[in-house]
Amino acid sequence: MWLLSAVIAASLAASLAAAVRFCLYKPLPAAIRQQWKLWLLDDMIKTVIRLARAMEWLGLGHHITASRRTSKRLEGTVKKLTAGPDAGYLAVSDVAFDGVPVRIYQPQTEGQLRRGLLYIHGGGWAYGSPRDGAYDQGSRKMSKELDMVVVSVDYRLYPESRFPTPYLDCLAAAKHFLSPEVLAEYGVDPQRVAVSGDSAGGNLSAAIAQEIAMDDSMRVKFSVQALIYPVLQALDFNTPSYQQNRDMVILNRSAMVQFWLQYLGADLSLKSHFFANQHSSNVAPELMARLDWTALLRPKHRNDYLPVRGEGPRRMERILDEVPGLLDVRAAPLLAGPEVLAKCPRAYIMTCEHDVLRDDGLMYARRLNEAGVPVTAENYSDGFHACFSLTMWPFAFDVGVRAFADYVRWLRDNL
Repeated sequence: MWLLSAVIAASLAASLAAAVRFCLYKPLPAAIRQQWKLWLLDDMIKTVIRLARAMEWLGLGHHITASRRTSKRLEGTVKKLTAGPDAGYLAVSDVAFDGVPVRIYQPQTEGQLRRGLLYIHGGGWAYGSPRDGAYDQGSRKMSKELDMVVVSVDYRLYPESRFPTPYLDCLAAAKHFLSPEVLAEYGVDPQRVAVSGDSAGGNLSAAIAQEIAMDDSMRVKFSVQALIYPVLQALDFNTPSYQQNRDMVILNRSAMVQFWLQYLGADLSLKSHFFANQHSSNVAPELMARLDWTALLRPKHRNDYLPVRGEGPRRMERILDEVPGLLDVRAAPLLAGPEVLAKCPRAYIMTCEHDVLRDDGLMYARRLNEAGVPVTAENYSDGFHACFSLTMWPFAFDVGVRAFADYVRWLRDNL
C-alpha cells in the first residue's frame, strides 16, 4: 500500500512540476506541439527515477529494477482504462525461441502466407518489455493492420546483463524465427520477413540485420529492416544533433552516454571524458571516417556546429582495450564496412529533428545508400525521441500517430 501511495504522490508531484516548468521556463522548440503534455511526461519519468534512486539508497534494490516495477504499476493502471478486446482476431502467446522469451502476435484469419516481423524494443538496453503498454499495443496494431505475425523479443537487460548478451539473445531469436520450419509453423512467407526496432532496439535490429546478411548458412534472410531513431555509435557524442539536443526532454546527451557506459560495462566515472570525445582520440582515421558527420550530413543538419576531438588523460589511451565494445560492430553498426552494408536489406530509417540520435540515423541512411542499398529516410521536423511509441491516451502525440501510420504504410508497400 505504501508503494501505491508513493506512486500516486510521485504522479501528483510530476504534474505540479510540469505545470511550473511550462509556465516559468524556456519553452521547447517551437516545432514541437502539445508541449505541456511532453513536459508532464518528462517530469513523470524523472519523478519515477528519483523515487527509484531513493529506494536504492534505502537498500531496496538497484534503481533501474525499482523504476521498472513502478513503471509497470503505472502502465497497468492505464492499460485497464484503455485496453480493448481483440475480438478473437489475434492470438497472443508467450513462448521461447532458442531459449529466448518472445511474445507472438498471430492473426487468426485464414488465407495465404502472411508477412512476418521480428520487433526489438528500445529502452537504453535497461528498460522495456514486449508486455509493456506501448510495445504491446503497438505490436497488436501492426499485426492487425498488416495481417502480420509479429515476434517481439524479450531480451535480457542491464543491470542483470551487458553487451553482448542482449545482442546474442536477439540473434538467437532471429535465427530461430527465420528457420523455414518455424516460418511454416506460423504461416509466414519466407520472402516477406522484416526486422525492426526503436532506439536501443534499432541498434540491435541493425546489428542483427548485418549479421544475418553476412551469414551464408542462413537459408532465409530478412527482406527489409525498419529502424526507428536507432542508436548506432558511441565514439562521437558531439554530432550536431547531440549538441543541438543535449538538454532535450525524454532523452538528453547525459542519459544516452550513461546508457552506453552501462551497456558496454564501462566505468561510469568516465562520463565526463565521453562528453568531450576523449575516448575516441586514438581511433583509427579509417574507422572515424565511417561516422564523419562533416561529410555524411547535409549542410542543414551540419549547420554551424564544429567537430569535437578531445585529448584525454593517460587512462583514456587504454580505453579501447578496457571497453572493446566501442569498436565492435555488433554494438556500433555504423562502424561496419561498406562490404557489409552492401549486403544489408532495404531500409526504412526514421529520425526526429529534436533527438540526440538524429545524426546516427541520418549517417547510417547515407552510408547504406552509398553502398547500394535502397533507403527510405524520414526525418520528422516536429519529432522527438520516443514519439513513435506515444500513440495512446493519455500520452498520444500527433507526431507519434503520424509516424506510426507512415511506418505501417511503408511496411505495407515494401514487405
